[in-house]
Amino acid sequence: MKKLVSYITTKLPENNFTIDLANSMFENGTDFIELGIPFSDPVADGPVIEQANQLSLKNKFTLEDLFYISANIKANRNLFWMGYFNSFYNYGVENICKKANSLDLKGFLIPDLPFEEGERYKKEFQESDLDLVTFVAPTDSKERVKKIVSNSSGFIYLVAYAGITGSGQSEDLTRVVADIKEFSNTPVYVGFGVDKNTAKEKAQGVDGVIVGSAFVKTLLDDSLTNIQKIDSISRLSREIKEKINS
Repeated sequence: MKKLVSYITTKLPENNFTIDLANSMFENGTDFIELGIPFSDPVADGPVIEQANQLSLKNKFTLEDLFYISANIKANRNLFWMGYFNSFYNYGVENICKKANSLDLKGFLIPDLPFEEGERYKKEFQESDLDLVTFVAPTDSKERVKKIVSNSSGFIYLVAYAGITGSGQSEDLTRVVADIKEFSNTPVYVGFGVDKNTAKEKAQGVDGVIVGSAFVKTLLDDSLTNIQKIDSISRLSREIKEKINS
């Protein structure tokens, strides 16, 4: 069974909505959730998620909101925090690891933390029983792939193309997928540009997909009530899960 990893922006529009949304998504096909930590300069994300980040920050998001939401989501062991390294560094890597462990989280995604820099904090992650997701790009050489996936955990985030999330581009990933699987048994999930129209194709040859902008677009739709947003996103989650396994 191929897995669906779903990204949502934390505290958009408010904490209890995020809790209800996450719980509903887990009940409707989503296997893992990335709780996005709002940041003022999300360099790996496209305009949709960037707008969502800005709105959450306007709602006065703090890490205490993240902790409260995480504590009230049912399937915590399938929960990741996704954010930029500045947020982790300012709180203290050791401190945030301890907090995540106390909430029984799965791990972290930090897209602007280079592999070599992440190795400096490996002890903190391991001691707190947390996975730091490894990112692989289609431009990475075989030697580079071997280096960064050999000790991977959680899952490997295969970036579908060089660029930002949500732009819908496409590249042939056959070579890089083969390289990853030669050196690691960690599940490989494809992200960037995945939606209900592309999910089935992008899931070919890998263990699952990562979807973000397709969900966040609904979060930003002011024509919908909060209940309608949860219903719509949950239906989409269920539809994508069915598509990648059909």
